[in-house]
This record gives sequence, structure tokens and C-alpha cells, in this order.
Amino acid sequence: MARFRRKTCIPLIALVLLVLIITMVLKMLTPEDSPFGAPFDVEMIMDRKNKMQREYKNKVDQIKFNASSEYHKDTELAAILRKFPPPNYNFHAFYYQWYGNPKFDGKYIHWNHEQLPHWDVKVAQEYPQGKHNPPEDIGSNFYPFLGAYSSRDPVVIADHMQQLRTAAIGVIAVSWYPPNMNDDNGESVDELMPLLLDKAHKYNIMVAFHIEPYKGRNEVNMFSNVKYIIDKYGVHPAFFKYRTTNNRRLPLFYVYDSYLLNSDQWSKLLKHTESNSIRHTPYDAIFIALLVEERHKRDILTSGFDGVYTYFATNRFSYGSTQKNWASIKAFCENNNLLFIPSVGPGYIDTSVRPWNFQNTRNRINGKYYENSLSAALQTKPDFISITSFNEWHEGTQIEMALPKTGTRVYLDYLPNKPVIYLEITRKWGVIFNVERQKWKE
Repeated sequence: MARFRRKTCIPLIALVLLVLIITMVLKMLTPEDSPFGAPFDVEMIMDRKNKMQREYKNKVDQIKFNASSEYHKDTELAAILRKFPPPNYNFHAFYYQWYGNPKFDGKYIHWNHEQLPHWDVKVAQEYPQGKHNPPEDIGSNFYPFLGAYSSRDPVVIADHMQQLRTAAIGVIAVSWYPPNMNDDNGESVDELMPLLLDKAHKYNIMVAFHIEPYKGRNEVNMFSNVKYIIDKYGVHPAFFKYRTTNNRRLPLFYVYDSYLLNSDQWSKLLKHTESNSIRHTPYDAIFIALLVEERHKRDILTSGFDGVYTYFATNRFSYGSTQKNWASIKAFCENNNLLFIPSVGPGYIDTSVRPWNFQNTRNRINGKYYENSLSAALQTKPDFISITSFNEWHEGTQIEMALPKTGTRVYLDYLPNKPVIYLEITRKWGVIFNVERQKWKE
């Protein structure tokens, strides 16, 4: 028993001595020497707690500020929208988002458009060539009220939406190329679509796609690109859909220079009877063909298109743009269950980019040319009226606000009228269009 107690006490005594030694060493260490810092420093803990509370409060205050700012922005926008007439979704305006400037794009895009040579070498030698030099010298006969702007500038887009609402325009048909593709003078525009759709939605404006003749366009990649558009943008609330007579809501696509493909190619995409057709798929849509020559009517019908538009703002430039032909075109469309969408514009002048093309210039006559075009379109009882254009500055068809400007060169302007004159004319005829549509239904 005594031996057992001694064996038990010796380890116990050793343990006690070890604890005493460790305690003495820890007391001798300063907070800087301790590998754990000062774990029981009450002041430090309180400072840390107070700092965390301050940071949390700042975050909460910032969230409240942001929420308040958004609330004020929304209420301010709502107040602005109440001043505008309601959007007319039967008025479609062709819209271009291919402009750029150094601030947003690192360089000027499209404002520096080249002066295109005449196809006859002898004629071409008589006119200037080379690119324009923005911001004073731009590829337009008019100068924008917003200057040589960028299409990716959110402030510019918001200003455009306000101008469109001033004109009561409900739909913009946006010039579109597939991702990583572009026109000869610009850059890819597909990446700008999300911002444009979001801004349009805030102003209750809808967006349709105006599919350009991109390189290699055919019936196969048209299917792929329509699928891409609908998959990526089709659920957006600003994505325009047309309600058909059988109550289906389908996207509407304008197809520029559709005649570049023959009717056999188009029919593979657009005819119900074709095995690889887009019809009876989730990507079915309303496809509107460009009517230029009279023979295109039959081609459009056999291709399987759903309607026609005329695009050009130059009366008598083509069969389709000649206003005296619109009644017969409308009759053809009615007889074949096609939509008819005549295109009207305020005038035409493109001599800043085609300096030899004086024969197609159409003087605005202080708005009279535009009003005559709108009147001619209305007489056909169209399904929609398309406006060429909101901002195609190169061809002088814009209704966007312009300003008088002189400097290195002299620009045309809207004087003696205000910069908003063509927006106001559009709004006036939008009201007339609505009244007439009600009469047609009676």
C-alpha cells in the first residue's frame, strides 16, 4: 500500500511543478512576446466590436441611400413618363446603335464614315474621298443635338428613349448583326442589346430586331441566329411580340435585303411543309421581307414570309418606296394574308457619305415631305407604319433632334423649327393613326 501511494504521489507532484513553471513563464511574457497576443484584452475586444458596429451601420446606411436613390430615380422617371403621350405600338422606328466616340469606345465609330466612291471611275475622280474627321466633321449632312455620341452611353440611350416617347413611338426596330459580326464601317453591336432592352423597358418601349445582311447569311444560319436572339432576349419584357389573328404572340423580325437569298432558300426556313423549317418550333416568328422591286412580291410570297416593308425614305427611289404603288401593294398583301408595313421618312440626303448622289435627295420642306408621306401611308390602312429612321444620320433620314452648326463645314438644320419638330409631327400623326384604326375596326 505504501509503495502504491509513493508511486501515485510522484507523478502528481511532477504535474503540479510543471503547471507552476508554465504559469510563471506566461506571467513573465509581455503581450508582444505571447504567441496568442492579449486574449483577455477587454479594451481591444470592445474596440473591435465598436468598429464592426460602425462598419455595419455604414453598410446599412449605404444600402438605405442606394435604395432611396433608386426610389427617387424611379419616381422621377414616373413623373417624366406622365408628361409623354402613351406609346403607339403600331409605330415602329428603325434604330441604329453603331455609333461610337473616344470616351466610351476608345475611338470614333461611324461618325468618321468614309466617303464612298462612285462605281464609275471617271465620276469618282470628281468627288472627294477619304474618311470624315469627328467631332467637327462627321459623316452626316445634319449634326446631332447630342453631338458625336456613343451608342453605349447610358445617358444617350435614356435621352433617345425620352425622344421616342415624345414622338409616341412604341417600337424600335434595331439594326442587328450576329455576335462578333458588323457592318463595313462599324463594330459588333449585339453586346449592346442588354442595356438597350433595359432602358427601353423603363420607358415602356418595345424592341424588335432588324436583321442585317451579315456575311454568309443563309437559311441555315438564319435559323441559328433567330434561335440565339429568342433564347437570349426573348424573355425580356421589352422584347416585341406580335399578336396574330389566332391569338399567338410571336416575335417580329424585319429582314433587310431579304432578296439577296432566293425563294428556294427562304422557303426551306419559312415554309410549313419543309422538314428543317422554323415553323412549328419554339422559334417560329413573324418575318417581314424588304420589298424593293415589283417582282419581289411573288418571291416574297413563295418564300413563306409573313409580310413586307418598304424601308427607303426616298419616294420614287424604288418600286416599293414609291408611294403611289402602296395601294396596289396593300391589295396584294390583303389577298395573300401578308402584313403591309409602309416606311415613311422626313427626307433623304446622303451626300456626306455618297457625295455624288444628289438625285436621291429629298428636301424636308420644313416637315411637309414627312407629313405627306405619313398621309400616304395612312390612306392604305396599314397594319403598322415604320419610320425610316430615328437616327440613320448618314442618310439624313433621322427624326432625332439636330442642331444648327457651323465650323469647318456647314450643316443642314431644322430651322426655322425647333429641334423636336419631327418628333412632334410623329406624335401628331400617331394620334391620327389611332383614330383611323378605330374607324377601320367599326
